[in-house]
Amino acid sequence: MTRLKSVSGAVRMTVISLIICGMIFPLVMTGIGQVAMPWQSNGSQVYFDGKSIGSELISQNFSEPVFFHPRNDSASGVDPDITMADAMSQVPRIHNATGIPEAFLNATLIKYTQRTLFFFGTPYINVLDVNLYLVEEFPAVYSQYIQ
Repeated sequence: MTRLKSVSGAVRMTVISLIICGMIFPLVMTGIGQVAMPWQSNGSQVYFDGKSIGSELISQNFSEPVFFHPRNDSASGVDPDITMADAMSQVPRIHNATGIPEAFLNATLIKYTQRTLFFFGTPYINVLDVNLYLVEEFPAVYSQYIQ
């Protein structure tokens, strides 16, 4: 009888833990996220022509030579940002593939430069933002790549 009682106590504790940790806690955290940071909680989605085309916080797979590519090093592969040096190294390839003047591409990179600590930190570029800007500025060049 005591063995059955201890097993039923363990089963009850498992069910209670499952309800608290598997249902109540995630629902509370989702609710807090939706109220406190709705844009981030919903994936920081970026829209183009009314369609969600990606997230500002997660890297997109750009493989065509006409686009800036996310970094290919041993990082996680989901970082949407590249260093300014990496972006500048891609300018000749994009110029050769699109005919967009290198001076315009360099100016675009400067325009979209962000820093980790205001103006003190390491400069970086969000690949999706820059590629979207190029698509908007040169629709004839990029029309075949946009669905």
